[in-house]
Amino acid sequence: MSIVSALFGRPLATSESREQEIGVLSAVPVLGLDALSSAAYGPEAALAIVIPAGLFGLAYLPAITAVILVLLAIVYFSYRQTLSAYPNGGGSYIVASENLGKHAGVVAAASLMLDYILNVAVGISAGIGALESAIPWLQPHTLAACLLALVLITMVNLRGVRDAGTAFGFPTYAFVVTLMIAIGVGLFRSLASGGHPGAIVPPPVVMSSTKAVTFWLLIRSFASGCTAMTGVEAVSNGVPLFAVPRVKRAEWALTIIVATLCVLLGGIAYLSRAYHIGAMDQSQPGYQSIHSQMVAAVLGRGPIYYITIASVLSVLILSANTSFADFPRVCRLLAEDDFLPAGFANRGRRLVYSLGISVLAVVSGVILIVFGGITDRLIPLFAVGAFGAFTLSQAGMVAHWWRKRGPGARLSLLINALGATATAATLAVIIVAKFVEGAWIALIIVPGLIVLFLAIHRHYRRVMRTTKAPVNIELSQRTPLAVIVPIEGWDCVAERALRVAMQISDDITAVYICAAQSPGGLRLAWKNHVVEPAKEKGIEPPRLKIITSPYRRFLQPLLDYVEEVKKEKPDRLIAVVIPELVQMHWYEYLLHNQRAAFLKVRLFLGGDERVVVINTPWYLRESSSSTANRK
Repeated sequence: MSIVSALFGRPLATSESREQEIGVLSAVPVLGLDALSSAAYGPEAALAIVIPAGLFGLAYLPAITAVILVLLAIVYFSYRQTLSAYPNGGGSYIVASENLGKHAGVVAAASLMLDYILNVAVGISAGIGALESAIPWLQPHTLAACLLALVLITMVNLRGVRDAGTAFGFPTYAFVVTLMIAIGVGLFRSLASGGHPGAIVPPPVVMSSTKAVTFWLLIRSFASGCTAMTGVEAVSNGVPLFAVPRVKRAEWALTIIVATLCVLLGGIAYLSRAYHIGAMDQSQPGYQSIHSQMVAAVLGRGPIYYITIASVLSVLILSANTSFADFPRVCRLLAEDDFLPAGFANRGRRLVYSLGISVLAVVSGVILIVFGGITDRLIPLFAVGAFGAFTLSQAGMVAHWWRKRGPGARLSLLINALGATATAATLAVIIVAKFVEGAWIALIIVPGLIVLFLAIHRHYRRVMRTTKAPVNIELSQRTPLAVIVPIEGWDCVAERALRVAMQISDDITAVYICAAQSPGGLRLAWKNHVVEPAKEKGIEPPRLKIITSPYRRFLQPLLDYVEEVKKEKPDRLIAVVIPELVQMHWYEYLLHNQRAAFLKVRLFLGGDERVVVINTPWYLRESSSSTANRK
């Protein structure tokens, strides 16, 4: 087994694609980790804003969470509508494109891609933050730990969707079960004590109030807490991943994900207030996440504490899997519509869109490096993309039901209209509340992506207009090619190129670029090995032209000679036959010059339709015996 197969699994045939389809239980870790893991950083992001208000700000967390849960319910019912209307996958890009036009679809795709990229960065940084709560000595190595986690999760996803679901299933359900236990025990103790439970391990004291609770402060807290809703759209994007019946399985998966998320968010908000748990600064020594504080307060710091924190850590890091499942699919859709390079639409060796996965990993890694792997620095950018995609998707569904009409269409339209209105209003709040803190960056990135997509689309359209026009073959002028063969001496590589040239034309000139002194040895070799054998066969021998280059340049003198031939033979096509030595191993190319590659690039960039480039490879693995036989 090769190293590649050991790391990424054996290659899968296209006929094996059905084996990669998933059921409801597998879909929760594959498509629901983003949403479920947001329960770990959404409440903390909301609490971080009200830190200056002390306990007074903490008292408002349940109310803020209640508003978020109402909004989450609206989005849930809206996306159920999308699942039924688009059984083959109804992500924001598809819905917006079909109902609002391609430009709206591109805006939705750009927003969604930003959301997926930031989800990877935020999930991993929050996971490492949870680990630092249990292992404080790791804190100085936050960024290195984040990048290591990114590499591992990328490798798992390159193995395929089904392998990712299997690998992430246990951590996901461990996360849900352990947090449910902590929430259940915490609620029981709180109710038994009249709402004032005693903590087994008291959380750090919430700082005294230094700022009054204002409406603006609550709005900012709400905007940060809305990050808990990111990832809900993943199921609608991933419907093609499900086994049949796809829509029913997708609906069940979405219901389980949203219901679980609601319980986790509500429980965490209640216990944070009951146990006086506040957010802490991740960049400061002694940092503890609110989950660490909550579990320690409810269950103590025994084995179950470390099991819970381990599950939180694993799910936060693995939450990036939702992005790795859906980001490449959005890229594929864009590529199929000519808004991204065609390579994004090609499946890799494990039937996943490997290029999209690789690009997501690289961009997320850059973001982690830029922001130092600190969650609080990433949160302000996070929700803009998600809610932009939410809004356009729901607006597209309104247009869909308006055109469709028929039984049930009016109710569906009202549900999606409510979803579009709610998410649009929330998006406006997030932009205003988080603009100074970093949301302005998202407002630059999304338009930048849109401009890039449209520029790529224009390029493909121009190529299609230019190359796809029907044209009859030109047969009126059948003049022989004027062939130029650049050589670096007389050897097997040059012999192969010259042999190919002599198959296509009798007008052949081999060009040798040398320094100030003319190589007499080459002239003699040319006479003995080319001219005399050609004359014996009654063939016109190729010419040898030696060009002196006193400044030791190779490309420019050769390009100048090509221009001379073009002027001398204005009615002829010029074929440049380029000999190239092909190495057995990639690293051997470092030991040889790459003149052939540079020459091809320069000739192509010249843009002259009269110049034809022909490559003649000579493989280094060719045996010396076969070479001797040819001689």
